[in-house]
Amino acid sequence: MFLVMSCANYPFIVHQELIFLNLHFAALPIQSLFPFLYFMIRDLHVAKEEEDIGFYAGFVGASYMLGRALTSVLWGVVADKHGRKPVLVITLFSVVIFNTLFGLSSSYWMALTTRGLLGLLSGMLGPVKAYATEVCRKEHGHLALSLISSSRGIGLIVGPAIGGYLAQPADKYPDIFSVNSIFGRFPYFLPCLSISLLAIVALVACFWLPETLHRHTEDIILDNSTEAVEQSISDTNAEHNGGGCLSLFTNWALMSAITVYCIFSLQDVAYAEVFSLWAISDRKYGGLSFSSQDVGSVLSISGLLLLIYQILVYPSVAKSIDPITLVRTVALLTVPLLSSYPFMPTLSGFILQLAVNCASFLKNSFSVTTMTVFSILINDAVNQDLRASANGLSITLMSIFKTIAPAVAGVIFSWAQKRQTALFLPGDHLVFFTLNVLTVIGLTFTFRPFYTRSGRTKH
Repeated sequence: MFLVMSCANYPFIVHQELIFLNLHFAALPIQSLFPFLYFMIRDLHVAKEEEDIGFYAGFVGASYMLGRALTSVLWGVVADKHGRKPVLVITLFSVVIFNTLFGLSSSYWMALTTRGLLGLLSGMLGPVKAYATEVCRKEHGHLALSLISSSRGIGLIVGPAIGGYLAQPADKYPDIFSVNSIFGRFPYFLPCLSISLLAIVALVACFWLPETLHRHTEDIILDNSTEAVEQSISDTNAEHNGGGCLSLFTNWALMSAITVYCIFSLQDVAYAEVFSLWAISDRKYGGLSFSSQDVGSVLSISGLLLLIYQILVYPSVAKSIDPITLVRTVALLTVPLLSSYPFMPTLSGFILQLAVNCASFLKNSFSVTTMTVFSILINDAVNQDLRASANGLSITLMSIFKTIAPAVAGVIFSWAQKRQTALFLPGDHLVFFTLNVLTVIGLTFTFRPFYTRSGRTKH
């Protein structure tokens, strides 16, 4: 919305569609899963004991990320050669097909396979970040990528609401949905079908998106300002001196930014996996005994507050604080925040709801701040012709970490459920301590010699 004034080359509808497209790819198929995943694994009867549900749930989340890890670089190369738009279309089409099939899963292995195939064909995230920076002038890059992150906030509102309120409709709304209907026989089909229908709308809207590959360079050349000319010359020299995609691996500013990005992504996905499992699990295991609607409401409320933060607060914060300093600050604040979670089951009523909602919002705002900063640093580290490939590389490496995150988080969560009386880090204290260890590791990697700032980046 803020981009209207700063992006005179394209009509307002383009930016609305950009939010809509990224929303359906990056947020809804993922965020809608968390409120009902625990119950889905339970109903598939793959876990022999209740404490083992987290173990199997972790691999369902990991299968999507594994598929994405295998193909993200390929999709980035395709986007750099043939344009951003074809990749967006393919991704949305895959959401329509495989997200629907996931809702019809009748076995654990079908759920794993459909999520893996969805990840395999999900190539939008890298190209859409490149698109965001190309559709605007360079000085508005923070705002463009902030808008992309804001779409995650929208996804955090809509996704959990869809998953929390539409899962198991025959149980929740027996007057509308019969137990013998398809929604009664497949209790998790309705939320998946709803997202697929929304993806069809986004797919149709995608055909009105303009192609931005090489367009941004032309705009710079038409700009007569000294800064634009210098930037054009700099980019041209970079293109002649670079070694194509292989040069990305020797670009330490890029690789160090991707490394830190991956570490914080690992922590973020592990937290997302653990939060829903922890909130839904019984209080005797250190959980909150929430229903899928309760989890969906918490995530939706925090998503709404996150969207407000992204639109009204983050742009001002990004302008006044150095990006790396901002990342270090939120990492330090994350440690005491995560340490407070194991004590929340001692609360009840309104105080519990307030604590959980505030903690969820703060944790998600810290994560989005970090991801936005590193998305900008990654884009700034390369010229336009390698931007989608660089983002594809970052998504591949990030997806590898995100493949590990839910699987390991599920294993640790299941183990923690079985050690409630341990003397050292009993129960869920172990889970949130592990998340804090990852936070401290990420913080450490923001300092030299691990991290090097790109000379192209200007605060």
